[in-house]
Amino acid sequence: MNKERKLGGFSLFSLWAGAAISIAEIMTGSLIAPLGIKLGILVILGGHIIGGLVLAAVGVIGFREKQPSLIASRISLGRYGSYVISVFNIIQLVGWTAIMLIQCTRSVQTITSGLFGLENYALLLTITAVLVGLWTYYADKGISLVNNIAVVLLLVLSAIMLGSVLKTGVVQQTGETISIGSALELAIIMPLSWVPLISDYTMSAKSAKGSFLGSFWGYFTGSCFMYIIGLVSTIYTGTADPSAILLSLGMGYPALMIVVLSTVTTTYLDVYSAVLSTTNLAPRVSRKQLILIFTVLGALLAMYFPMEHYQGFLYMIGSIFAPVFTVVIADYFVFGRDRRNELFNITGLIAAGIGTLFYYVIIRYDFILGSTIPVMAITAAVYSLMELAKNKLKLGDVQYDK
Repeated sequence: MNKERKLGGFSLFSLWAGAAISIAEIMTGSLIAPLGIKLGILVILGGHIIGGLVLAAVGVIGFREKQPSLIASRISLGRYGSYVISVFNIIQLVGWTAIMLIQCTRSVQTITSGLFGLENYALLLTITAVLVGLWTYYADKGISLVNNIAVVLLLVLSAIMLGSVLKTGVVQQTGETISIGSALELAIIMPLSWVPLISDYTMSAKSAKGSFLGSFWGYFTGSCFMYIIGLVSTIYTGTADPSAILLSLGMGYPALMIVVLSTVTTTYLDVYSAVLSTTNLAPRVSRKQLILIFTVLGALLAMYFPMEHYQGFLYMIGSIFAPVFTVVIADYFVFGRDRRNELFNITGLIAAGIGTLFYYVIIRYDFILGSTIPVMAITAAVYSLMELAKNKLKLGDVQYDK
C-alpha cells in the first residue's frame, strides 16, 4: 500500500469491515450456535470487544512508528525476535489464504452447480486465486474506493440474507454443545489473527484517533455481523453456508456476488501482509514476485488443506499471537522500551513462550473466560517480573551494530 496515500477513519473502517465480511467469519459464528441466539450474541460482542481493543492498540503503534507491523515489532522484540514472529505470521497468512480459497470455492461450486451445472473445483479455485492476486496487485493503485463500494454492497446483501433467514427459517434442534469459554475464545481469536497485520495499514492513517476508531469499529461491526449471521442461520436453517441458504431462497446470483467479493476483499489482505512480513526478512525481494508466490502457495495448499482441523488452526493463532503481542503492548505503552538495536528481547520471548504453553494447559480446563484473557494476564505478569529482576541484577541486552 502506497505510504504517500493517507487513509482516513472511514477508509480504515471500510478496509477492516471488508476484512471481516467473509465466509470464514460466518462459519466460525456457526460454531457458537449451541448457545442460542441471546447468549450467543452476548458472547460474540464480548469477545470482539476484547480482541478488537488489542487489535486497535497495536494499530496505534504502527501509526506512531510509520512502520509495517512486523518491522514495528522490532521495538519490543529486537531485530531477530521480529524475524521469528515474521515466520509464524507468514505461515498463518498462507494458511488463511488457503482456507479462504477453499471456503469460497466450495460455496461457488454449490452456486455454479445450481445455476450452470459447473462443479470443477480446480477451475473455480484457479479463477478465485487469480481474482485475489489481481486485487492484491492493484491495492497500490487506488483500489480503496472500489473496496469501499464492495464493502457497502456486501453489507447490504448480507443484511438481505439475514432478513430472509429470519422470515423463512424455523428454529432447528442441534445435538452439538459448546461451553461459554470455548465460544468466547472463538470470538476473541478472529480479531487477534489480524493483529500482526494491522500496522501494515494504520501506518498510513491520517491520525491516531482515526487509526484506533476506524480499525476497531470497522472490524467489530463487520465481524460481529458475520458471526451473528452464522449463528442465526445455523439456528434457523441448520446450515451456515450462505450459498446454500441464498440458493434455497432463489437468490443464486446475489449469493455468487457475496461469496466472491467477500473472499477477495478479505484474502487480499492476507496475501499483501504476507508480502510485507517477508520484506522484514528480505527487504530487497520484489513485491510483485511475492504477491504471485503467496497467491500460488495459497492456491496449492487449498487443494489439500484438511478443513476438519480449522478450529485447531484458530487455537494455534491465539496461542502464539496473544502472548507475543501482550509483550509488544506492555513494552510500548507501559515500559516505554525501544529494542531496535537489540538482537533479541530474551525476557519477552521467554514470557511469550510461557504464555503459549499455558494457553494449551488452560484450554483443557475450559474456563468461562476462555484462554486468551488468562494467558495475556499470565504473560504480562511473567514479563513484568522478569524485567524487574533483570533491572535489579543490572543484566544488559545483546546489541548489534547497524
